[in-house]
Amino acid sequence: MMKTKSVPVLTQEDFMRRHRRQKKWVIFYRILILVLFFALWEAATRLSIIDPFIFSSPLRLVLAFAQLLPGGEIFMHIGITLLETFISFFLVLVLGLATAILLWWKRSISQIIEPYLIALNSLPKSALAPILIVWLGNNMKTIIVCAIMLAVFGTIINLYTDFINTDPDKILLVQTLGGNKKDILFKVVIPQNLPALISSMKVNIGLCLVGVIIGEFLAANAGLGYLIIYGSQVFRLPGI
Repeated sequence: MMKTKSVPVLTQEDFMRRHRRQKKWVIFYRILILVLFFALWEAATRLSIIDPFIFSSPLRLVLAFAQLLPGGEIFMHIGITLLETFISFFLVLVLGLATAILLWWKRSISQIIEPYLIALNSLPKSALAPILIVWLGNNMKTIIVCAIMLAVFGTIINLYTDFINTDPDKILLVQTLGGNKKDILFKVVIPQNLPALISSMKVNIGLCLVGVIIGEFLAANAGLGYLIIYGSQVFRLPGI
């Protein structure tokens, strides 16, 4: 008679222990990669493998940051950039979601303007920044609009595509139970596409920051983009 080997059962406690251990190792390796990057960078500049004047070094970055700390100037610039980023991010979220819902609700409208959305999304947004300065002036409004333009069209296209690809069986079930289009939207379409919305938000926060920096390059007297341009003009490369 053959003996069967008993398969060890993984308890919930063992699973959670392994999960915590794996999470710690992931964090450790992330920190290790960052430390190695800065260590190699510092070593390369000290050994003159790369030009320290052009590429700077981690130590010079720390010293340049320390020079901005006493007067609190750096925090003022960071605060302005973050404020502009969060305002543009919120507006992108509202405009993107509202427009995607409108296009899903009225398919005739989506058929008309979808080619224009694709064309607008493919435009080089940084090239439009000087035009925005002429239209809106040299102020925060221009910077926020520049950031919105960088992110909103892609958000609309992606959310609308996810909305129209909602599971048709779930939509049919709601219709069978007497639900209307509003019920389909709030009970099927939006709940099913929440992961896509959250994923879009993760991408948009970075795009809005990039858009704000681009806007500050051209239309600001404060903010991180302004500091970068000022540092490049006076060759203060560690500050950049």
